[in-house]
Parts: sequence; C-alpha cells; structure tokens
Amino acid sequence: MKILSVVGARPNFMKIAPLIKAINKDALHPVEHILVHTGQHYDQGMSNVFFNELGIPAPDINLQIGSGSHAEQTARVMLAFEPVCIEHRPDWVVVVGDVNSTMACTLVASKLGIKVAHVEAGLRSFDRTMPEEINRIVTDALADILLTPSADANENLKREGVPERRIRLVGNIMIDALVANLERARQSKLMAELGLTRMGFAYVTLHRPSNVDDRARLTQIMDALDRLAGKLPVVFPIHPRTRGMLEEFNIPVRHETNLKLLGPIGYHDSLCLTESARFVLTDSGGIQEESTFLRTPCLTLRPNTERPITVEIGTNKLTRLDRLWTDIEEILQDRRSPGQIPMYWDGGTAERVLLALLETA
Repeated sequence: MKILSVVGARPNFMKIAPLIKAINKDALHPVEHILVHTGQHYDQGMSNVFFNELGIPAPDINLQIGSGSHAEQTARVMLAFEPVCIEHRPDWVVVVGDVNSTMACTLVASKLGIKVAHVEAGLRSFDRTMPEEINRIVTDALADILLTPSADANENLKREGVPERRIRLVGNIMIDALVANLERARQSKLMAELGLTRMGFAYVTLHRPSNVDDRARLTQIMDALDRLAGKLPVVFPIHPRTRGMLEEFNIPVRHETNLKLLGPIGYHDSLCLTESARFVLTDSGGIQEESTFLRTPCLTLRPNTERPITVEIGTNKLTRLDRLWTDIEEILQDRRSPGQIPMYWDGGTAERVLLALLETA
C-alpha cells in the first residue's frame, strides 16, 4: 500500500510524526510512505525545528508554497499538489487538522479519485467566521474515511449526514506525540534559563486574527498580561503575526522583567511550559488538548472551541476579555477541577489510524 501524507503548518507536524513511526514499526504490513510538506509554514522557527525535534524525516516533496491570502495559498497548494498525486497515484492521501493545505489537498485528491483519510475529523466550532471551520467542513464532506479524536466529533458528523461506515473513533493523535516526547520535554533547559519554578508562572500563546488584529482588543490583552505579571512571571512566546501587530499598533510592555516575550519556541520547550505552568492562556486548539492531558488549567480566549470535550471533562474553560481577570483569579485561588482525560487519548491513536487505513484499503 502507498500512503501519501500531507503537512502544511506547525500543528500538522505533531499529528503526522506518530503515524510515520507507526508505519515504520509495522513489519507485517509493508507500506510505501511519501511525506509532502506544502510549505504553508516556511519560517525556520515555525517549521524545520519541529521536524528536527519530532524525528520526522525530511519531506520527500516540499511544495514551498509560502504565505498569501487564503485564496492564493489554497490555489497554489492545489496547483502544486495535483502533479504529485498524478505521478505517485497513492492508495491514500492522509490529511490532518484544519489548515488551508488540509482542504486544498483533499480537493485535489478527491477530484482525481484518490481516497482521502482525514485525521482529526469531525471537530466543529460552529463559527463559520473562522477559516479553519470552513476547511474542516469541506474536508469532512469529501474525505472517504473520517478518523475522529472524540465521541462528540462522531456526533457532529452524523448530524451532517455522514454514514457511520465512514466514521472511525481513533482518539487524539496529538496525544501520541505528547506521550512520545514528554520525557525529552522534561529535560528542557528553558525554565532554568528564564528563572522559572514549577507552578510559578503563566504560559501564554495567542495568534488568532480575532485576538491580535484589532488594536483595542490587543491593547486590552496586553494590559491584562501586564497586570498578571505583577503577580507572577508570564511567558509569552510571540507568534510572528502577534509581534507584527504589537509593533504596528505601538503597544507598550510595562512589566518587562516579569512579562517575558520570547521568539517562537520548539515543541519540547512548549510541552515543558504547558506541563509546569500554573495555568495556560491560549487561543490554540492543540494547547487546549495538551493542557487537558497534562491536567494544567487552561483559559481559552475565544467565544467557542472545536474541542468542547476539553471544556466538558478536561481542564479548559472559555473566557472573554470582560471576565478574563475573574477567571484568572479563580485559577490562582485553586478553585478549578483537575479534569479528566478523554477516551483514547492514550498514545495509541496512530496504530488505530494505520489499522483503519489497512482495513479500508
């Protein structure tokens, strides 16, 4: 069997690494695997470092798409990916997550009659103003097998009319990467370099346009982080997009000693901070999941989440700017439940994905 898997942006790398390892480990079922990197994330700090840390081999094919508007990026991926599919004619194209590359490659493969497997299928925020939501809906409508991370994703797909035979609950592949990398993450020197102690700091990751592209909103966020930095250190690795907005809006940082603005950090450093923080403030989907598995309180600065299970039984809570400080104080006063880990978030998802592909071939 020939599997062609696609990565495009930073979150995809953690999701494809466990599948590559499962393929390489399975001696009973010979699989030819081709890894395609669309180049949607092309910055060294956002891309190559993750390949190195996760032990992912160099991509067999790099489409080097780069940035652009959603339409430009999607169109360039489709134009570059079609010849790859025609040349290699894989049995499966495996796409992960919800970035533009996910949808674009699904469209190409589907029109060429090549089967598509979507890992992390069925997640919904029910907010179509989010580009990722459109990518999820289109990908799930076209994919031949939908590999879901949690039971709520199955229910979303059934409501949309997807036949049960196309849906397979396999668990969260992001947790596979976490389990495989946790010991190395615990050896990170970043906390020592920053003078941090376990449970003695807050970890912040914010990059979504809804949070960082509006001057008034970003000013409010930075005011809250300045206030928090008066109580405990705040570690904030700045996404290039967020740094650009801070500079464009000329927003000052007052508690420079305790508000530690870093460049992009690697996966192991991020896992280390997520596990060790007093709490996490984020708008990232992946960190909502990681913090739930690690039992770290998480505040998600968004009106909705496509990962509701992290709120229903995990450690996550949706927050808004008008109540952000109240939610922070609740955590600092230890008034939060430790949460539970969802079913199949156990480090064995990649094997279940591979089994599903073999059985459906």
